[in-house]
This record gives sequence, C-alpha cells and structure tokens, in this order.
Amino acid sequence: MKERFQSNQNITYIEKNGVEFIQFNNLNKYSDILVHCFTTRRGGVSEGEYESLNMAFNKKDKRENVEENYRRVAKALGIDTLNMVLSNQVHDSKIRIVSDMDRGKGIHRESDIIGVDGLMTDCPEVALVTFYADCVPVFLFDPVKRVIALVHSGWRGTLKNISREAVVKMEKEFGCDPRDIEAAIGPSIGQCCFEVGEEVYAEFVNAFDWCQAFCKKVGDKWYIDLQSVIRQVLKSEGLQENKILISGICTKCNNDVFFSHRGDNGKTGTLTAIMQLKNP
Repeated sequence: MKERFQSNQNITYIEKNGVEFIQFNNLNKYSDILVHCFTTRRGGVSEGEYESLNMAFNKKDKRENVEENYRRVAKALGIDTLNMVLSNQVHDSKIRIVSDMDRGKGIHRESDIIGVDGLMTDCPEVALVTFYADCVPVFLFDPVKRVIALVHSGWRGTLKNISREAVVKMEKEFGCDPRDIEAAIGPSIGQCCFEVGEEVYAEFVNAFDWCQAFCKKVGDKWYIDLQSVIRQVLKSEGLQENKILISGICTKCNNDVFFSHRGDNGKTGTLTAIMQLKNP
C-alpha cells in the first residue's frame, strides 16, 4: 500500500472516530460558521469493491451499509443526516438552490432534485452533498453573504463551465461579490492520469482559448489539468487568486485513499463533498 500523503499548507487530513476525511485550510478559517469535508474511502462498513466508506446509494452496495457510512461521517462532522440534501448528477451544468424544505432529499425521503450537478444555499443547517470518483469537487463559500455552493465538475461539466455558472448564480441570486468568495478545488484525477484523445482536447481548446497551458501531449494522447482549468475559470469570474485553493491531489494516483473510477477500472465506490453553514 502506498504511503498516505500528509496534511500540508492546503489540506488537513483528519481521522475521527475511525472515519478519514480531508478539509481545506482556507475554509477551515471559518470553522465557527462553516462545516465541510471531502471523504476518503476509509472508515466505513461497505465491502468488496466498495470497501469501505462508499457514499453512493446507486451502487450495488447494501443500503444499510451506505446509511451507516453516512451516520459515521455525520457524527465525525457534528452534523445530522436529516439535514443533508443529495445531488443527482448527470455531468451537466444545472445548479439548484435548496432550502430548509429540501432537507433529507435523496437520503431520508424521495427527491425531486434530478439532473443537478451543483447545489447552493444560504440556509444554516442545510448540508449540501455531491458525489465523486475522479471528477473535480469545487467548494465555494462567501463569508460575507454566508452563501455556500458545491459543484461536481467532471470534464464534461468543466467544458460546460459549471463553476462559472455557480459564481454567476451566487452573484445574481444572493448579491455575492466574487472577490469575497473562497474556493477550494478538491482531489480529482490529475493531469498525470487524465489521458484523452485529440477530440476531447479539441473541445477544451475550442471552449477555452487559453487552456493550452494546461494541456500536454505525450505520444498521440493529451493530458489535461482539470483543476488548473477550473482555477482559471474562477479567476476569470473575479475570484481573487489567493482565495482559490487547489488541492493538487490525484485520486487515481492515491486510489488507496480515494475511490477512483479509472484507478479501479470502473468497479469502485463513491466519495462525497459535504458543506453546511452553522447557525449564527
């Protein structure tokens, strides 16, 4: 087994009650009003290819195992699963504003949140939950307006500019100033492992005429740095560079710690990003 990467200036690796997760140091500055984490594959009860902290109900994992995994994560974070709102992701760019009325959707009751890759709220005690197994998690937090958003940005969602859509929605719906927003770009497949063909590379160049700097060719394949592309998108929308944390962690390279679709050949569990505002 590979040696686990350590906490650094960007992230803090935490083990609590047997559950292992990471937090982002720029968001930890606001721990009095904000709870957040990105889960690992460690600390749950799932078995087989889902071992052990699988957070997805749409796998062939036993539901009672996934429910126990949620209870363990919630206890470690000091939040309630009844407050969680789960996304339903399709690699698109739709973002839904949720409220108190949405608590429990996707975990404790049926959900009408369909085809949504981003969640946003200004309501305390509403925990946003989005899902990953190589795609890029993007955490957005405005400490002035007290608005949070989570974005699932795979390569298709990145091409559809979902991170830009989230910032624009924060501005339009809540009056957020991009200069106030703190962003954290979490673990995902890195440039080292995100190998694509000429067709996908061409889509990126057509979508972002500046993205050549984040692409490199090896043989007949291209390798694209999704995390850096998203950082540039956020900067273009007015976020300050010193408020954009980029984890630089590759889920495939570290698939002893994180579930990875490519690293596990498609037979794997699912990670979650979780973020919740605390009551003032």
